[in-house]
Amino acid sequence: QVQLVESGGGLVQAGGSLRLSCVASKRTFSIYRMAWFRQAPGKEREFVVRITWSSGTTYYTDSLKGLFTISRDNAKNTAYLQMNDLKPEDTAVYYCAAMSRFGTPYDYWGQGTQVTVSS
Repeated sequence: QVQLVESGGGLVQAGGSLRLSCVASKRTFSIYRMAWFRQAPGKEREFVVRITWSSGTTYYTDSLKGLFTISRDNAKNTAYLQMNDLKPEDTAVYYCAAMSRFGTPYDYWGQGTQVTVSS
């Protein structure tokens, strides 16, 4: 069982930046991939970005390439999401998720952290 805890959300003005953190309760050798998703009010949850833990390979949703950056710190069992040039439409609850094995669904989820971007 892996527990994920997100932090770093908050209120920011348009054009500002935030860095979200996701700490895993277990050593990350038990995790194949981590990802960030977000869910805006009244909308479906959507994929943002993922990172394969061992290789560091990343994959971004097209609209956020160059704006958001995912990274990881093995020693801290932590994934980060650096978000730059934030826009009001980035307002959402951001969730991190972990996939324990390749090809399986994301089986662990954090509780979410609210990001609000004011215009």
